[in-house]
Amino acid sequence: MESYNKLVRDNIPDHLDAKGISYEKRIADVEEYKKELIKKLDEEIKEFLEIKNTEELADIIEVIEALKKLPEFSDVEEVRIKKLKDKGGFEKKIILKGEK
Repeated sequence: MESYNKLVRDNIPDHLDAKGISYEKRIADVEEYKKELIKKLDEEIKEFLEIKNTEELADIIEVIEALKKLPEFSDVEEVRIKKLKDKGGFEKKIILKGEK
């Protein structure tokens, strides 16, 4: 049987209950939650790079949305917009080649 100890989406316990799968559940404190969200982001990015599908991209976005709610990242949208105005986005598909 596979073992796990990780942050999961809010409704996963309900799905496990419906399937009769046993588990232990606890609520993370703020610091652990932040650490686990960052681990989850890494996990989801790796899955996206391997599978490259919409579902995995949606998982990345969901983790980012949760991170944005943490106090230390609460200004990320303002920073994103400022960078967009200053440096632009990626819509023009520009590839640069050169040396550092």
